[in-house]
Amino acid sequence: MGKMPDGKARTALADDALVPDPNLPPTAVDEATREAEERKWTPTKIAIWAAIALLGGVAWFMLAIVRGETVNAIWFVFASVCTYLIGYRFYSKVIERYITRPNDRRATPAEYKADGKDYVRTDRNVLFGHHFAAIAGAGPLVGPVIAAQMGYLPGTIWIIIGVVLAGAVQDYLVLFFSMRRGGRSLGQMAREELGVIGGTAALIATLLIMVIIVAILALVVVNALGESPWGVFSVGMTIPIALFMGVYLRFIRPGKVLEVSLIGFVLLMAAIIGGGVVAETEWGAAFFHLDKVTIAWGLIIYGFIAAILPVWLLLAPRDYLSTFMKIGVIVMLALAIIVVRPEITVPAFSEFASRENGPVFPGALFPFLFVTIACGALSGFHALISSGTTPKLIEKERQTRLIGYGGMLMESFVAIMALVAAISIDRGLYFAMNSPAALTGGTVETAATWVNSLGLAGVNLTPDLLAETARNVGEESIVSRTGGAPTLAVGLAHIMQQFIGGTAMMAFWYHFAIMFEALFILTAVDAGTRVARFMLQDSIGNFIPKFKEHSWRPGAWLCTAVMVGAWGAVLLMGVTDPLGGINTLFPLFGIANQLLAAIALSVCLAIAAKRGSFKYLWIVALPLAFAAVVTITASFQKIFSPVPAVGYFANNAAFSKALADGKTEFGTAKTVAAMEAVVRNTMIQGWLSVIFVVLSIIVIITGIIATVNAFRNEAAGVAHDDHEDPAVPSRGYAPAGLIPTAAERELMAEWNKLPAELRLEKPGHH
Repeated sequence: MGKMPDGKARTALADDALVPDPNLPPTAVDEATREAEERKWTPTKIAIWAAIALLGGVAWFMLAIVRGETVNAIWFVFASVCTYLIGYRFYSKVIERYITRPNDRRATPAEYKADGKDYVRTDRNVLFGHHFAAIAGAGPLVGPVIAAQMGYLPGTIWIIIGVVLAGAVQDYLVLFFSMRRGGRSLGQMAREELGVIGGTAALIATLLIMVIIVAILALVVVNALGESPWGVFSVGMTIPIALFMGVYLRFIRPGKVLEVSLIGFVLLMAAIIGGGVVAETEWGAAFFHLDKVTIAWGLIIYGFIAAILPVWLLLAPRDYLSTFMKIGVIVMLALAIIVVRPEITVPAFSEFASRENGPVFPGALFPFLFVTIACGALSGFHALISSGTTPKLIEKERQTRLIGYGGMLMESFVAIMALVAAISIDRGLYFAMNSPAALTGGTVETAATWVNSLGLAGVNLTPDLLAETARNVGEESIVSRTGGAPTLAVGLAHIMQQFIGGTAMMAFWYHFAIMFEALFILTAVDAGTRVARFMLQDSIGNFIPKFKEHSWRPGAWLCTAVMVGAWGAVLLMGVTDPLGGINTLFPLFGIANQLLAAIALSVCLAIAAKRGSFKYLWIVALPLAFAAVVTITASFQKIFSPVPAVGYFANNAAFSKALADGKTEFGTAKTVAAMEAVVRNTMIQGWLSVIFVVLSIIVIITGIIATVNAFRNEAAGVAHDDHEDPAVPSRGYAPAGLIPTAAERELMAEWNKLPAELRLEKPGHH
């Protein structure tokens, strides 16, 4: 057998097999023309990129090297945006050229499998919004806020550098490889590429991790809305608004996306303003003042209903609405930071950066910062979206870079804005809001005394400041409002009131931010439940084929009930946790999420190796190695650490001994029932950590074995198993990036001249 052609040659052979329709214009820009356009550097272009690099360099210098008494928030905006632009223009191009090698002459699954339901050619700008709405859940809002305990610099470096080298790489590669395989899920790809053992481990790990992810997302909503009548009313109103938008878009004015989004936005503003009015009435304050357990049950019921309703009725309109809100609010916040230029007094590395006993979350900077900030830098949850709905909607192969890599950069910017908002408020206020009630005592007096006892440099918190802040934002109390969302809302209100409206507008901005965050998170809760239901149906379908029919209602309802029951149980465990649910569960969420990223990167490593991209495997191996080391270290610490604040089993043993000794209260648990709850919760969390890390190690090892085998096969000239769908010639054209190039505009003009009967229908709004 002769030596096998390398990756590039293999792609060229596949390209030659594609016979285009002679009656149609070219379906891709000529390769030589595109190369010439990319390599043409005019003096203006050189000056622009030199200015971006210089501004980015100055911003990083101000953040990382200068570090005076205070640092201006404007440098966070410049450092992130300049780094994203350089990463997108240069690093993602290297990945495109040497690993993915897209070919616009090939039809995408949205074209050759078009069914008007799951496979729909979707305009790249609309799809960017869809994808961003689906990946941007609570993670980029919550992780950076909680991690601010360590100071501003570690989180900033991980969010910005981590996304360019890890998070965006994973999202782009999973999206591209799934698209080439007809939109197959991560679990299915793992089964094909890593064999039965690796594939089965990946499938089980993915399902279990999904349960934890959705539960934590829901817990953030519960913590933000608990005992807040204004928040409960405003967020509750988003459900009928989304239903109205779904009906409007389906039956009243089909296809009018911008129109319905503007109506939705106006209704949202009315819901926020109305929430303030309702909360001040006697009946409103009584009716919408709900405890956390009640809200948790409401979310569980909502999750079930939302996941079984048709996608056009609730999920899609909420996507439109939340995308406008998400990108709009973040851009508005960035503008406000540039105008207001708030001074940050938080140190680059805080007192807790070198300690394991932080009040917001326990554990040392390495590895726990990197699992606390998951979404925004690297997130395994994204791999489920990138191999879920998005690959079934892409028009052209080259658009995967904009949507996969570019969409993740946008999410990272959300994370940076969240971090800036959290560190712009008083440091004492930050610790009073993010530490559990068992430590703060729950009142403004006890919280102020406790925060001042931490011995933080420059912090002197008064009960008056806590009471006044609560008054300004229209809440009864802001003490121990854990979960990150309330802190981000206070930070956003603090910056925005300096930009528009003054102190009188703080309550509006606070509840606007809570609404904004709840929209973010509810999108992820209902989308996550739906994806989890599909995954469970596919898994059971391996044994009972009927379950693979997603339209079979009994199967859909049963699998939805199972998944909602599973994450609902974890949610209730978190809500009633005496240690502060988010404080103990968020590390488990972060570890699970990053282990999922390691699983996704292992699959990508094996696929890239089989494609012959050996010289550039380091692009995948680097983030995989980092994710594996960080998450396995964090898992081992949570399992084996003798420090009760860090180790689940050490905590379990301490509380079990206290119960055996006949104590009626211990540590943060003030009753026997609370002590028993800690014993039960830590045991469940500990064993979940064990299961996650064992399954992930199996997947990583099988991924490395598949890569080594690919290398051996290449050397021996043996052909690899290729699980890509057969290449089909495309019959349409669309530009690759946000702004079409000159050559793309020229080709688009040719397509626009075609008679209607030869043209593919214009891409729809899925």
